Amino acid sequence: MSVKEFKEFIVSGIVKKQSINKSRAESLVNEAEEKRAFLEIAMKSIPEEKMNPNFVIDSCYDIIMELVRARLFLAGFNSGSHEAEVSYMRELGFPEADVRFADELRYNRNGIKYYGTSHDIEYAKKVLGFMKRLHPLLVADGPR
Repeated sequence: MSVKEFKEFIVSGIVKKQSINKSRAESLVNEAEEKRAFLEIAMKSIPEEKMNPNFVIDSCYDIIMELVRARLFLAGFNSGSHEAEVSYMRELGFPEADVRFADELRYNRNGIKYYGTSHDIEYAKKVLGFMKRLHPLLVADGPR
């Protein structure tokens, strides 16, 4: 299934235009950085065979989405939808493959949170690599 265009979320009222909220954006970036630092410590401290893949996936998803949400606040938008936040990645210049993987990640994270889905360490490593690749782009000016 394809991810809707960001403008569709605006037209439907799911995403609302608002004043730029720099302090909220900074708060989200700080939260994402704290989670990323904690995840790095966990990955170094816990042997792979003892690592909880769902923890890694959930943490990476939160880090990515908090950074995307911060960019939304800096652009003067407010969204109550994770799907809209994934869609906004196109507006930031991310390629369609990244948007689709982020949407897959959103779907799988929902499975973890709400349906008790479990994932393996290989998928967690793939998600970790994705987060590590996107992180510097999201804290800077984007992939352009």
